[in-house]
Amino acid sequence: MSTTPTRVPLTSQGAGTGSRDPRKAAMSGWIGSALEYYDFALYSLAATLVFPAIFFPSENPTVGIIASLATYAVGYVSRPVGAVVLGAYGDRHGRKKVLVFVMLLMGFATFAVGLLPTYGQVGLLAPALLVVLRLIQGFAVAGELGGASAMIVEHSPDARRGFFASFSLQGTQVGSILATAVLLPLAAVLPADQFGSWGWRIPFLLSAVVILAGYFIRRRVQEPPTYVAQSGQSEARRFPLVELLRTRPGVLVRCVAMTFTNVIGMATLIFGVSYATQKGYGNGFSSSEFLWVTLVANIAAVVTIPLFGALSDRIGRRTLMAAGGVIGGALVGGYLWAIEQGSLPLVFVCVVVVQGIFFQMWNATFATFFQEQFPMRIRVTGFAVSQNIGLMIASFFPSIFTAIAPPGSANVPLTIGLTTLGICLVSAVATMLSSDTRGTSLQDLEAQKAGRP
Repeated sequence: MSTTPTRVPLTSQGAGTGSRDPRKAAMSGWIGSALEYYDFALYSLAATLVFPAIFFPSENPTVGIIASLATYAVGYVSRPVGAVVLGAYGDRHGRKKVLVFVMLLMGFATFAVGLLPTYGQVGLLAPALLVVLRLIQGFAVAGELGGASAMIVEHSPDARRGFFASFSLQGTQVGSILATAVLLPLAAVLPADQFGSWGWRIPFLLSAVVILAGYFIRRRVQEPPTYVAQSGQSEARRFPLVELLRTRPGVLVRCVAMTFTNVIGMATLIFGVSYATQKGYGNGFSSSEFLWVTLVANIAAVVTIPLFGALSDRIGRRTLMAAGGVIGGALVGGYLWAIEQGSLPLVFVCVVVVQGIFFQMWNATFATFFQEQFPMRIRVTGFAVSQNIGLMIASFFPSIFTAIAPPGSANVPLTIGLTTLGICLVSAVATMLSSDTRGTSLQDLEAQKAGRP
């Protein structure tokens, strides 16, 4: 993707002099999201691979798994708070400022995880500190995608918003690849006792690089000219959350429900990893093998995301989101069945189909679609609050899956597969009840939103 600026005449409401630069905005969003989601994905992987034994020792393997996955979910509990605070900051003071802040905060929290003592060293203080740092991570990441995608959408030409905005989502996948690529050789080369004692800390400590890189990258990002023009208006404004709840409650509820489609990722790359590698389930896969599975899934997503982003500009957002969610949800049971068969090649094929293709039909498109649902003055808040409330709820799905299909259960693929499909159907209904905004100018969208509550 070239970084040569493409100058596009301004047509959006509030535009004054200046020009939009979608390529530069997309590239800065891509790089920033990659660095931030490296941190967030790193914790997700460690929560399934090493944290159960290090921070939550127990004679009962089910208890250890659920406790570790619950700390993974805690990061999502703080996300709605971060969405309200950081969304308001981004809407009132600028997309650029909030993006710099969240990058630095995330880097600090992840670096600190790498310094934590274990349960064996300090007892209950270890998981308590882990929970605090996970809360900080969740707070920080809540402002990332909302701010980055708002900046890209407001810089982009109306006919290509889906394509350009998809690069921030591609960046999140690259971040996951980086996290996996760092953990993979460590888990494969180091003996299990050394990986569990100190090897897992190395990727977390590398987040010091993120702190520096984030500052230098994000401080150079330019605000969209349309936002700058609007921010100069002097009329009194409500606090963004208050205006969101007063003027867009139905849109908010639908976007929260649509976010439940993330259950596909929770079932495949969170619960699925535990199902494959934890001894209690008896499927016999190693941690290193499933780091490869996660890596392949994310590589496939990097390839497909911009393709589906561009396709959404041609056929509409709703079609891709609803179809990808329902088909992907229906195939989760088959992916878990492949794990149960013990065939690693079959697992690779299934994870590419489910996670790399069908889920990305939704994932590549939702950021643009959500941004188009809200007016500019509450765009970051609307996106961040709806996405992060939905993710907070969805983050408990892996723990729920473990509770309803614990080690030793029969028909785990069928139980989890049907549950996932049911949740995806709810999301699809919410999607189809929303208006497709493909091709509509931001100026016209602003006018439509001003004309109805």
